[in-house]
Amino acid sequence: MVEYWFCKPNVIGSSPIVGYLLSSVCHVYVFLFLRGEIWYKHHKLVCVSQDTHESCTLCVHRENNSSFNSMSRYRGPRLRIVRRLGELPGLTSKTSKNQARPGQHGMAPRKVSQYGIRLQEKQKIRFHYGITESQLIRYVRFARKLKGSTGEILLQLLEMRFDNIVFRLGFAPTMRAARQLIRHSHLRINGKKVTIPSYQCKPTDTIQLMDKKGTRVLVTNNVEAASSRRPVPPFLTLDKANLSGTVNRVIDRLHVGLTLNELLIVEYYSRKV
Repeated sequence: MVEYWFCKPNVIGSSPIVGYLLSSVCHVYVFLFLRGEIWYKHHKLVCVSQDTHESCTLCVHRENNSSFNSMSRYRGPRLRIVRRLGELPGLTSKTSKNQARPGQHGMAPRKVSQYGIRLQEKQKIRFHYGITESQLIRYVRFARKLKGSTGEILLQLLEMRFDNIVFRLGFAPTMRAARQLIRHSHLRINGKKVTIPSYQCKPTDTIQLMDKKGTRVLVTNNVEAASSRRPVPPFLTLDKANLSGTVNRVIDRLHVGLTLNELLIVEYYSRKV
């Protein structure tokens, strides 16, 4: 059994009974804490799949408390999210045979409130780009400070991220795979190693591969698979021979790789930010 320094008999007076009682109480508290953590992970998974995570009182309390933020990325089943929100190329390239909403009453008609519509649009942008709620709030706040349409600027900031550029070039099948390539130092920008997925790419930036045989084989297979599934957008140029890409200009609204209404996202955060 684990012994705690404040539960030893020689610390708490001369009676060993008090020490052993306190030790037993500590073990009970540890057991209850671990059981609560396992239950909350299951509860959060259900809330995320049912789009009630943002409005759940328990989830909001746990997310706001930094001591509970041990798992910031979504690790649950991705096809359930696709069935609820629609096509999300950055989340997964797979398609589900069952197109109904997940859950016991997925086939039943459901009336979505105005808040629910805006929540779904916000969830689309989160799961597609693979960012957390706090990251998205920071992007919204920064987009508000710039001159122009807040929604379009928000999409430009997200589309010009390094991981999204890698994904749109076809170097990775999903946004998560693109982040893995970046974090494992497989890519360079203008000849310099960059391992930050949120790095904001600029026009004339060139994305190149590290001189590794395994990296070239992996990226070549990904480019061949992505060429038939999604074309390279006009604001990027792909050099298949050298396995490199160039950012021609800042992306415009027409070539955003996700179908959504960005104005609803701005309205969703109008009272929260």
